[in-house]
Amino acid sequence: MKSTLLSAAAVAPALPGDARALPPALPDFELIELLFFAYRDFVGEPDRLLERHGFGRAHHRVIHFINRHPGLTVAELLDILEITKQSLARVLKDLIHGDFVEQKAGAEDRRQRLLFLTDKGRALADGLAAMQHQRISRAVAAIGPEHRPMIARFLAELIDKERGAAPATAPSAS
Repeated sequence: MKSTLLSAAAVAPALPGDARALPPALPDFELIELLFFAYRDFVGEPDRLLERHGFGRAHHRVIHFINRHPGLTVAELLDILEITKQSLARVLKDLIHGDFVEQKAGAEDRRQRLLFLTDKGRALADGLAAMQHQRISRAVAAIGPEHRPMIARFLAELIDKERGAAPATAPSAS
């Protein structure tokens, strides 16, 4: 069975103008495997940093979105992550007890819990984002920065439209 597994290098298509297109009825195993390998490596280095703090990928997602949206409410975070209150409560408890996240009452509605990263949390968020930014930057540079909008479009097209997702700020096309 091992002979059917390919390395990422073995399945990487030649760019641009690669004429290898599959008939629509067949699964595109090449792209499926590339996405598996890309995801593995995209999260691998951050996973190791998170493990040093006793955290996992759920903690990473929470830290990322609080960093991108300071003052995010717990309800908004639940909507973004599509997880249960119990799951979020466990992760937030870890992050609050570790002094990575702080909760503040809303100014207008004191029952609202607004989430912010502490300095320690921002340092971790910045370190995680830097790792992933380096990987993305290398990949974009390898195929040409002029193709970045096409890459963003491709990734956006993988997202279920009814679930939605959009970056907090639109990236510049420069």
